[in-house]
Amino acid sequence: MSKMTTGKGPAQRPTRLLFVQTQAEMAGAQEISRLLADGFAARLRCGEAEYEVHHLFFYRKTHAFDRWKNVHFVVEGSPKGPFSFVRFLWRLARIVRTIRPDVMLTFQHYGNIFGAPAGRLAGTPVIIANHVSAPATIGPLTRRIDRLLGLAGAYDVITVNSNQTWREYQHYPPRYRRLLAHVPHGFEDKSVEMPKAEARAAFGLPPDVPLLGSVARLHPLKQLDAAIRVLAARPLLHLAVAGQGPDEERLRALGREIGVADRLHFAGDLPPSRVGVFLAGLDVFVFPTLAETFGLAAVEAAQAGVPVVANDLPVLREVLESEGEECALFVDAANTGDFAAAIDRLLGDPVLAARKIALGRRLAARYSVRNMVEAYASLIRRVRGAEAAGEGAAPGLAPRPSSRP
Repeated sequence: MSKMTTGKGPAQRPTRLLFVQTQAEMAGAQEISRLLADGFAARLRCGEAEYEVHHLFFYRKTHAFDRWKNVHFVVEGSPKGPFSFVRFLWRLARIVRTIRPDVMLTFQHYGNIFGAPAGRLAGTPVIIANHVSAPATIGPLTRRIDRLLGLAGAYDVITVNSNQTWREYQHYPPRYRRLLAHVPHGFEDKSVEMPKAEARAAFGLPPDVPLLGSVARLHPLKQLDAAIRVLAARPLLHLAVAGQGPDEERLRALGREIGVADRLHFAGDLPPSRVGVFLAGLDVFVFPTLAETFGLAAVEAAQAGVPVVANDLPVLREVLESEGEECALFVDAANTGDFAAAIDRLLGDPVLAARKIALGRRLAARYSVRNMVEAYASLIRRVRGAEAAGEGAAPGLAPRPSSRP
């Protein structure tokens, strides 16, 4: 289940980083840990520092990560029942003790509340938790546990990826808030120079139709049913969805129920190398999500040159902005008429679409992978320096948000 590599002795081995995720699947949080791991590996190649990166998933959702180096799985499937859960906790603690990370980075709410205690019990010197789960996806009990862990010192730093997410935690006690560090996501350029017909052919999509698309985990909070209902209101449109998840059968059933199944296309779970090809075939990217901390898929689409219609969330207005202008059209996606009208505007107004595309192209400068990696490297250096000096994570360690709205 766990695949280990032989390391050097404790005094000689490189700084060992352990990225902890809940499930192994191609989603936003996993993409960020992949980019961070690649970024730290690039620093090693450039001789800046020496890191050894490991990834730990609580369970395997897909086989997307099976071929990665230093990948570990605690159990095969999501724990069901008390005995299965106890076995999961025991295996988690054992694997962390075996890896012996110098720095643990935990992602998503369950990654934080189970990974951080396991790290502390294993003697991990530095633990950086990451709030990449939208608050709407976190149950009250989990939030209380996270709060207690922060106050008890289970985390050295807690990163947030947007000003909006930062604000979600400003009612917490000062001791918790002092741990917060604002580190915007970086993202990989998904632009692909390819004829639209060729890109569509790669996924078996129709060549000569107006095509909407989305990349998302198929979960009710992504509200992809709102995009499907647009098809009923606009009989010429098709919708392609890339991703997998528990909501797939309900979405397919909705397509059949409202008579649009022949214009609804599921591309499945895509590796990062294929997302750009998928985006190259789209006319409009739709993002009707109900909850986000950043909205990585929409940012990637906008930078790749696809005009975006997004649900009107404060965090999406924050991240889909360049030089004071909005890179997308924002609507109440639950209102089918308004959603369809915004899509009509982009399809029917080439000047508007070109302006949004030009603005979206500028997002690469705002959300640099290099800057994200350097921010994490800086946090690691500062926490390790404070630990070495016996100071702990002192107030003022974490950078504050930018002045952007």
